[in-house]
Amino acid sequence: MTGSPKHLHIDRDMCEAHALCIEIAPEIFDLAADDIATCEENPPEELWPRALSAISACPRQAIRLVETPARLPPRSPKGT
Repeated sequence: MTGSPKHLHIDRDMCEAHALCIEIAPEIFDLAADDIATCEENPPEELWPRALSAISACPRQAIRLVETPARLPPRSPKGT
């Protein structure tokens, strides 16, 4: 899913290491040495349903889906 306009983000200040995300999607989430969750920001398309389940399950709502608006192609100069 490289180049996708959506990606995962974990708010490190909100994460309390409940690790429900890891139980739901261990292919995407892990705990760092400081016991704060980390994630693969751009998981493969087939893992997005599990990523969304982990977002819903997070008791602190520390995981979120970030969608980047698609970029418009550059406009050509007038008269060309």
